[in-house]
Amino acid sequence: MGANVKTLTNKIFTHLKLNSLSKAVSILFESPVPFDYPLYASLFNLCASKRAIVETRKLESHLLTFNQTPPIFLLNRAIEAYGKCGCMDDARELFDEMPQRDGGSWNALISAYAHNGFAEEALGVFLDMKKDGFSWNEISFAGVLGCCGSISEVDFAKGVHGVVVKYGFCGNVIIASSIVDVYGKGGLLSDARRMFDEIRNPNEVSWNVIVRRHYDVGEERMAVVLFFEMIRRSDVMPLSFTVANCLRACSKISAVNEGMQVHGFAVKTNLVESSVVSGSLIDMYAKHGDLDSAHSVFNVPHARDLMNWTSIVTAYASNGRTEEARKLFDEMPERNVVSWNAMLAGYTRCYKWDDALEFVHLASKNKVEIDHVTIMLILSTCAGLLDIELGKQVHGFVYRHRFDSDLFVGNALLNMYGKCGDLRSCRAWFYQMSHLRDAVSWNSILTTHARHKRSEEAMAAIWKMLEETPPHKHTLATVLAACANIFALEAAKQIHGFFIRHNYDIDIVVNGALIDAYSKCRCLNYALVVFEATGSQDLILYNSMILGCCHNGRGDIGFELFEMLKSEGLKPDNVTFQGVLLAAICEGRVELGRRYFDSMVSEYGVIPRLEHYESMIELYGRYGFMGELEKFVKEMPFEPTAAMLNRVFDACRDYRLDEDILKLKNEYGLDCSKSSDIREVAKTKWPGRFRRPGLKDLAMELVGLNMKKPKHVCMSNWEARVLSENQVEYACIDAYASYKIGHKLLIQD
Repeated sequence: MGANVKTLTNKIFTHLKLNSLSKAVSILFESPVPFDYPLYASLFNLCASKRAIVETRKLESHLLTFNQTPPIFLLNRAIEAYGKCGCMDDARELFDEMPQRDGGSWNALISAYAHNGFAEEALGVFLDMKKDGFSWNEISFAGVLGCCGSISEVDFAKGVHGVVVKYGFCGNVIIASSIVDVYGKGGLLSDARRMFDEIRNPNEVSWNVIVRRHYDVGEERMAVVLFFEMIRRSDVMPLSFTVANCLRACSKISAVNEGMQVHGFAVKTNLVESSVVSGSLIDMYAKHGDLDSAHSVFNVPHARDLMNWTSIVTAYASNGRTEEARKLFDEMPERNVVSWNAMLAGYTRCYKWDDALEFVHLASKNKVEIDHVTIMLILSTCAGLLDIELGKQVHGFVYRHRFDSDLFVGNALLNMYGKCGDLRSCRAWFYQMSHLRDAVSWNSILTTHARHKRSEEAMAAIWKMLEETPPHKHTLATVLAACANIFALEAAKQIHGFFIRHNYDIDIVVNGALIDAYSKCRCLNYALVVFEATGSQDLILYNSMILGCCHNGRGDIGFELFEMLKSEGLKPDNVTFQGVLLAAICEGRVELGRRYFDSMVSEYGVIPRLEHYESMIELYGRYGFMGELEKFVKEMPFEPTAAMLNRVFDACRDYRLDEDILKLKNEYGLDCSKSSDIREVAKTKWPGRFRRPGLKDLAMELVGLNMKKPKHVCMSNWEARVLSENQVEYACIDAYASYKIGHKLLIQD
C-alpha cells in the first residue's frame, strides 16, 4: 500500500511539473487510498491560484472520503480555495459542516467573503467569531478593515480600530495601513493622516495608500508633496499606480515642473515602462498643450499598447488637432470601443458635427460593439446637427438594445430633444425616466424650458424638483434666469433664501444670476446688496451690475461701477462697453458715450461689435445730434443694417428732417412708406400722449384695442416698469402697428 501511494504521488508531481493540474488531481481522485496531508495542502493552494473549482471539489471529496477526521488546517485550505474560485456557497457549506473549527477557519471565511465583495457578510462573520469564543488576530483585523473600506463603513472601522488598540496591534504596519486606507476612503483624511504619522516605519503599502487617498479626495497638492517625500526614502518604492496618480495630480493643479520631475523618476526606476504610467504622462502633457512631449512618450516601443494608442489619439483630439488624431487612429494596429469613443469625442468637443456623423457611419460599417458612452456621443452629434429625425432613430436603437435603463444615456436623450426644440418628446421622456432621473436630468429639462422661453414651465419644474432631489447650484441659477424673464421677484427671493438656508457655495455664476434676476425684477437695491456682498469682485459681476443699473434707468450708478472696475485693475470687455453705452443713453450723456466708444480700441483693444454701433446710433439719434449721427454712420466699417437705418429714419422723423429722410431713401433704397403711414396713424390716434410716464392708462388703451398682453405679465408688472419717455412713445406706436398688421403685442426691453 505504501509503495503504491508513493508511486501515485510521484506521478502526481510529474504532472504538476508539466503544468497539468487537472490530470494530477484526477489521478488522486481515482485512487482508492488516502494521501499525505502536505500533498492535499499543495494541491489546494494550486487550485486556489488557478481558480480551478472542479479540481477543488474533487480534492475535498477525496479528503473527506478517505479521512474520517481530516485536519482543520486542510479544511481551512479548502475554504480558501473555494473563496478564490468565487464559490461562496461551497465555502460556507464546508465551514458549517466542520465538526471543529479554529481561528484560521473563521479567518478563511472572512477572507473568502472579502475577496468576493461580500463585505457585509464578512463583517457578520467577524462578529460571530467573537461570539463563538474565538479571539481576533492580525489576519481577522486586516480582512475586516479591508471590507470596511470597500463599503465606506467608517463607524464600524472606528470600533475595530479601538479593539486593535486594546489588543496591542497598532504596531502592525499592515493593520495600521488598512486603518489609514479605510479612513481615507471614508473621507476622514485628517484621521487617516494622523494614523499614518503614528506608524513607526511605514512601508511601501502605507506610503502608496496615503498618497492615493489624498489624490482621491481632491487634495492633489498634498498628494504630490507626500509622493516626493516618499521617493526621498531609500527603503520605499512607489507602485506604478501611485506614480500615475501623482502625474494626474500634477496635471490637475498645473504643476508641470513637478510632473516632469516625476517623469524623470519614472524613467530612472523603469516605472515608465508601465502602461498606466506612460498613459498618465501622455495625458498630463496633452492637457497642458505639450503634444511634442506627449508624442515622445508614446514613441517609445514599449509604450505602444492599446491603452496608450487611445491616450495619444485623445491627446491630439482634445487639443483641437482632429486631423492628426484621425491619422493616428487610422494607424492603430487594433482598436476597441474606447478608441472609437476617443476619436468621436474629439469631433464633438470641437463641434465638428459632420465629421462626427461620418465617423458614426464608419463605426457602424465596422460593426463596432458600442457602449453607453458611444450612444451619448452620437446623441450629442444629433443635438449639434439639430437632426431630430436621426435622434429619434438613435432613441429607437436605445430601446432595442436596452440602453434606456442607463442614466447617462437618458440624460443625453433629454439634452438632444431639448436642443433640437422637440419639447413634447423631451417632456415625455423626462416623465418616462422618473425612476432614473437625477439632478442632471432636472437641470436638462429646466434648461430646455429656459432656452425656449418657457419660463413658467421652468418655475413649475423647480418646485417639483425640490421634492425629489437637491438641486445643483447652477440649476438654480438657470431658474433665476427664468424668474428674470417673467419678473417673478418673490420666486427669486425664495431661491436666494434657499441658497442661504442650505449653505450653498455661491460662486460667480450664481451671484451673476441673482444680480440679473433682481435687476430685471426692478429691485436694484437687492442687486446692489448681492454685488457688494461678493467680496472679491469679478468682471462678469461688474458687467451684470452695470447692465442691471441701465435696465432700471440708473446709468449714473453704471458710470460709477465702470470707474470702480478700472480702479481694481480689471480690463473692460465688449459686454462692459455695451453696458456703459446703455448708461450713456439712459442719462443723455452723449459726449461721455462718445469718449467710451472711442476708448474701446485706443485704450483697451476691444473691437466694437454690431451692438456697440447700434447703441451709438441710438445715443446720437435720441438726443438730436444729427450731424454726429450722419458722420458716424458714414464712417462705420460696414454698411448699416436695416435696423440701424430704421433708427436713423426715426431720428429724422422726430426732428422733422424731411431732407434727410429723402436722402436716406435715395442713398440706401429704404422703403419708408409703410412705416411712416403707420406712425402717422398712431400719432393721430394718440395725440400728445407720447410723453406720458405712467403705463396703466397705456395698458388699458392697448387692451381696449383687443391687444393681448403677454400672458405671463400681470397689470402690476406693467405699472411697475419704469420706461423712458421715448420708450413709452415707441410702445404706443409699435402697439398700433402690431394691431394693424395682425400681430400680438410684446413689449420687450
